[in-house]
Amino acid sequence: VQLQASGGGLVQTGGSLRLSCVSSDSISRAAMGWFRQAPGKERELVAAIGRGGSAYYGDSVKGRLTVSRDNAKKMVILQMNSLKPDDSAVYYCAADYNAILTSVPQDPDRYEYWGQGTLVTVSS
Repeated sequence: VQLQASGGGLVQTGGSLRLSCVSSDSISRAAMGWFRQAPGKERELVAAIGRGGSAYYGDSVKGRLTVSRDNAKKMVILQMNSLKPDDSAVYYCAADYNAILTSVPQDPDRYEYWGQGTLVTVSS
């Protein structure tokens, strides 16, 4: 399975970005997650979506980010609004093919496949 993340870029505070993650394989059996890592900081789960569509959001992004999935297109979308400088990081998508239907994994060790990352920079 290969995951390709895209959509990052430079945006001003308050702006929006839409990140996409396309898989080489079907994602219908996978829970999908979006993580981010800023320089000098630990990797952080920002959003995840289970096989059944249930979503999880990190406290720092609740109300600003929305995760969705399109199984037919093998794609997961992260819509990011009201961006802040603290949102600047490399964003990675990941897939957990062992997730049960109702599971929305938060532990990064649960995810077997990772994309290459896309850089998001929010200017103040």
